[in-house]
Amino acid sequence: MEAGGGLKRYVRTEPHMGTYFTIILYAPDSEAAEAAFHAGFQRIRRLDEIFSDYRPDSELNRLCRQAGAGPVHVSRELFEVLTLARRVSEASRGAFDVTVKPVVRLWRRARRQRRPPSQARLRAALELVDYRAIELDAARRTVRLRRRGMRLDLGGIAKGYTLAAVLSELAARGIQRALVDGGGDIAVADPPPNKNAWRVLVPTPEEMRGEPVILRLRHSAVATSGDAEQYVVLNAKRYSHIIDPRTGWPVVGPRQVTVVHSCATLADAWATALSVLEPEEAIALADARGLAARVIYSPRPGSFESLDSRAFRKLVSYQVPSPVPPRP
Repeated sequence: MEAGGGLKRYVRTEPHMGTYFTIILYAPDSEAAEAAFHAGFQRIRRLDEIFSDYRPDSELNRLCRQAGAGPVHVSRELFEVLTLARRVSEASRGAFDVTVKPVVRLWRRARRQRRPPSQARLRAALELVDYRAIELDAARRTVRLRRRGMRLDLGGIAKGYTLAAVLSELAARGIQRALVDGGGDIAVADPPPNKNAWRVLVPTPEEMRGEPVILRLRHSAVATSGDAEQYVVLNAKRYSHIIDPRTGWPVVGPRQVTVVHSCATLADAWATALSVLEPEEAIALADARGLAARVIYSPRPGSFESLDSRAFRKLVSYQVPSPVPPRP
């Protein structure tokens, strides 16, 4: 498809990281586009080898097998993700915590068995959940997991990091106008030719039957966390796949949180963190940190409400090209 400035629009989708990634880019010809697609998807494959908690040979799982032992030298990518995760954990007072994997395992089993885990198992798993037990040494680029049995889950942050990494990979090859979509989370660079922004739709939950919000963005990212597809009903309660690391229990009831941020990694992490908090608490924290966030929740069966932070209301009201960079 011909665009302005002699650039053409190219699109490609591939399955990675348990979802689908789509890259939209503008390039002068098919040869340049093919090279960019190859580099972008190769970057995703490489990061999956680092971050995956399903692949036994991933760098993340190799690190976890050293839990309780000494420091482990890790890749730049893994160290950067753990560093940003620590910042969000501290800022959210533990609502975001990548050490939650032992509890996540219990609830995955609970969904299969259709019954909650026992209190004894839950207490034992929670003993291993504490982001402060991750020791990071920036000078040596090492990580130490202090407690034997600790396991990490980067599901709430790795995809955002991957989106940003793909945009950087494309930029290194001269592709400045691009969008990367990973399972509904989106990061954008320069807008299409003759446009001042990308138009990004933020959907509402199907049960809410609301119109999607349209944002106009550049050099920013949108991450949405929710239980539209991943939940289980136990004892007449709807439990999300999102776990509160502080209690070990899933979020109850339908909820969707959207965060817009200049950093895709932080958009992803904050969307997860705010999902754990009560809606009013989540918006208060978003306002305190200058985050553009929307929380949609169900206070009563069959009823939905939404709360927007001040920064998100500004995005919707004025359709500015990009948000003012918030504090991390």
